[in-house]
Amino acid sequence: MPEFVFVPPATPSVAIAGSEQRFPVRRIYCVGRNYSDHVREMGSDPKEPPVFFTKPADAIVASGTAVPYPPRTENFHYEVELVVAIGGSGRNISAARALDRVFGYAVGNDLTRRDLQGAAKKKGAPWDTGKAFDASAPIGAIRPASLGHVERGPIWLKVNGETKQQADLSEMIWSVPDIIAELSTLFELRAGDLIYTGTPAGVGPLKPGDRLECGIDGLETLTNTIVATVTK
Repeated sequence: MPEFVFVPPATPSVAIAGSEQRFPVRRIYCVGRNYSDHVREMGSDPKEPPVFFTKPADAIVASGTAVPYPPRTENFHYEVELVVAIGGSGRNISAARALDRVFGYAVGNDLTRRDLQGAAKKKGAPWDTGKAFDASAPIGAIRPASLGHVERGPIWLKVNGETKQQADLSEMIWSVPDIIAELSTLFELRAGDLIYTGTPAGVGPLKPGDRLECGIDGLETLTNTIVATVTK
């Protein structure tokens, strides 16, 4: 065993519904522009292909956990999404075989510093400061794909009990198999990867004290509360 100069951080992991085992997270990939109505509300053309970006693995936040309002933003947004948990490796995976690599599914929230993302877009710069910050990837328990794959059904988000996002997974521009196939041409997918598959229309701002509920039929509801940033 190697001797480290300090104790390495614990492996980020996600709960698995109905099991005491946990899903270790290797990488987080995200899909942008994957629902036509959301593409339009962001001022883009739905005919443009979806884009990929990443978040750090330790950005995950469990359901029921408080999320601190992030620094350096005045426009902090929610984005409910279907998350695909990868359980098998592969490059250049065909869409026909893509679901063979899926371990399970969960509800996620692609939290976004919208003002920083917007500034990056104008400069043609990466989205990291707007997307890949601490605690930016809340996720509920993963439901194993052995119980069935998720292809359609309501996806929704509520803030303080009020519905803000409401759509159907069948409205995704790129399906889960298409996403896996395309992403695997850019990266070797491996067990432990998570893919946040994009959000429908209705995104909007959050403030400390807001309570979020994110849901997809058949999956465990994701709940989090936004709390004020603690200055250290």
